Amino acid sequence: MFRLLPFILNGVYLTLMLLASPWILWAAITRGKYREGFAEKLLGRVPRRVGNRPCVWLHAVSMGEVNLLETTLASLRQNKPEWTLVISTTTKTGYDLACKKYGAEHTVFYCPLDFSWAVKNAMQRVRPNLLVLAELELWPNLIRAASDCGAKVAIINGRLSDNSFRGYRRLRPLVASLLRQIDLIAAQNAETAERFRQLGAPTERVVVTGSLKFDGAITDRDNLRTRELRKLADLAEDEIVFLAGSTQAPEEQYAIEIFQALAAEYPALRLVLVPRHPERFEEVAQLLERSGVRWARRSRLRCESLDLASEGCVAATANDDNSHSAIRNPKSTILVDTVGELSAWWGTATIGFVGGSFGSREGQNMLEPAAYGVATCFGPKTRNFRDIVSQLLAACGAEVVQDRDELEQFVRRALNDPTSARQLGQRGRALVLAQQGATERTVELLQPLVARKPSTNNSRDAA
Repeated sequence: MFRLLPFILNGVYLTLMLLASPWILWAAITRGKYREGFAEKLLGRVPRRVGNRPCVWLHAVSMGEVNLLETTLASLRQNKPEWTLVISTTTKTGYDLACKKYGAEHTVFYCPLDFSWAVKNAMQRVRPNLLVLAELELWPNLIRAASDCGAKVAIINGRLSDNSFRGYRRLRPLVASLLRQIDLIAAQNAETAERFRQLGAPTERVVVTGSLKFDGAITDRDNLRTRELRKLADLAEDEIVFLAGSTQAPEEQYAIEIFQALAAEYPALRLVLVPRHPERFEEVAQLLERSGVRWARRSRLRCESLDLASEGCVAATANDDNSHSAIRNPKSTILVDTVGELSAWWGTATIGFVGGSFGSREGQNMLEPAAYGVATCFGPKTRNFRDIVSQLLAACGAEVVQDRDELEQFVRRALNDPTSARQLGQRGRALVLAQQGATERTVELLQPLVARKPSTNNSRDAA
């Protein structure tokens, strides 16, 4: 049965692709998704690695996992400069961000889909000593291909949501066989570690390291990136930024309405909106246009440095009178319609709402605003970050708002009582500082897994 598994999976994947093909085609035409990387995804024709230095292949699905790898990559570069590090990702937004953050030093490519021929071809071209999967990417053919080519496999920042655990438990014999092929599972917490063991992971290979998200959180508001964004947006020291980040519908509408309700009473208030998905930028722009607030697109603000210019911002047009044109001083609301800047924007905020928590996404990363000392709140739907939420709430370092009205009350309270808002943020920041250290523990565990592989037929050209 297990020998036939790759062929069974191929059939399942092909069937699912066929069923989803109308939607995939529509998304490619209307949103530009899935247009890139066909040869890499379907055939495994990833960039061929040259040389025989030890190689670590790190895989991150999308933007969140790509950001998560930052501290691990930095530590590996520092401790093992002789190693080759390559990064793969699945989504276009993840790929674009990985190229921007890591492409100057490392090879970045789309991970092949879990077809047996694609992952085998990719392994032969990359020839990794170690495959590192961020959080939870249990793709059977990919893991099997790594093992077949002599590479070790590790999961870092491992997590298992309630839904994932229930689903995998129904397939426990197959999952257990897969987990036995993994050499290290670095789990975020004891509960996750126990879940991996219950699914069949060998006990001695499961280690609790803590969450890498704490290490990746920036705690210094005076960092260069945030300073440049403050200058770009012309944010004065006495202005109060209410930032709604990683939002989905209808969270932007709530934030706009709350800003409109409070702006007259609090003239120093500014609003920054950062939608989670780039395909929604235009939708949110239309919301702002209809609202009547004075607003500006981040991409049209005047560039103040070569670094910001490289992000794709458009030069200002001095005589453009449109409210959302390329202007120096919007003095109201900013729509951040660029990718990969949210972390630095959080450093400009006094009051923060973490999106995806009123809708279906079950929350986004609330450590970033907490680390800066932002007075942070989020909605009730945060299952994907349950452990982090419980820690923040236990430390009184963030608050839950149940609906739009409670969100408005939170913002109003923070404006009326800035001392209490500041203390809330300070408690969140203190928690983040106390929890850091997972990167060091993770890298210590990864290093023994990498051994120089002898030159073999794997170095030959692959189709």
